[in-house]
Amino acid sequence: MPTPFDFVPHRVISLVPSMTESLFDLGIGDRVIAVTDYCTRPEQQLKHLPRIGGTKNPDIARIIDLQPDLVLMNREENRREDKEALDQAGIKTWVTHPGTVFEALNLLWDIMDVFEAPQFSARVREIERSYDYTEGAMRAQRLVSVFVPIWKDPWMTINKETYIHDLLSVCGGQNVFAERERMFPLRAEMGQAEPMSEDDERIRGKDTRYPRITLEEMVEKQPEVVLLPDEPYPFTEEHASIFYALDIPAAKNGHIYTVDGSLLSWHGTRIAYALQELPPIFDKVRREIDENQL
Repeated sequence: MPTPFDFVPHRVISLVPSMTESLFDLGIGDRVIAVTDYCTRPEQQLKHLPRIGGTKNPDIARIIDLQPDLVLMNREENRREDKEALDQAGIKTWVTHPGTVFEALNLLWDIMDVFEAPQFSARVREIERSYDYTEGAMRAQRLVSVFVPIWKDPWMTINKETYIHDLLSVCGGQNVFAERERMFPLRAEMGQAEPMSEDDERIRGKDTRYPRITLEEMVEKQPEVVLLPDEPYPFTEEHASIFYALDIPAAKNGHIYTVDGSLLSWHGTRIAYALQELPPIFDKVRREIDENQL
């Protein structure tokens, strides 16, 4: 399968934290010459690298001055105008956007092809085996209903068109808002107004994958598990008390968990950690529910 480029990159700037981690995990970290402020893994190896701003506000002039032969970007995390500015400066970009765990695994193979660095292919094969085993095992089980907020004020969550949704499904969770699309304006999602029609010019092209919901709406879904990630919104144990006060199975049975947000939203080699840590949560909940029903 042909790679997206006709050259092998040796000076790389990563604007995607999950891609940064993956490059180092795949033995290509020595080609990274700068990263964003949000690139935190692997911590020790990144200490010496220049920081070029955030994922949404990178220092384009600094990037150009560093003369990379490739800048790694993500369609969701980075801005189109920054890509266009780099394109105009003659800087090559690689914009990725895996929407499922399977696509994220294929991206790892693409990385090794683009960088001509197959030395860690055994690691990727091992992640694939773990993925195949987990997906097969969960297919034979009842999925546990789960709610995952990604923001507060207003509360926001994810639908079936997201990477997080697919990861939850692979690991044994059923996203309670899978079928919910984001509506406009905000008052419509809060049940206080009629939503704009799909052909309204004001919402054409708007992202509908992250609906804004009310807690009352979430209670109606009766999730068996609530996962509170620490990014993009920094949910903590204090926020768990909000959900323990609600009339939902997750609260009644003590299944509200704060989790490392990168397990849910970082594609790349972090999939390996997600496949290790998330299925046991859902397995525990499923077993307890089954035992209580005996």
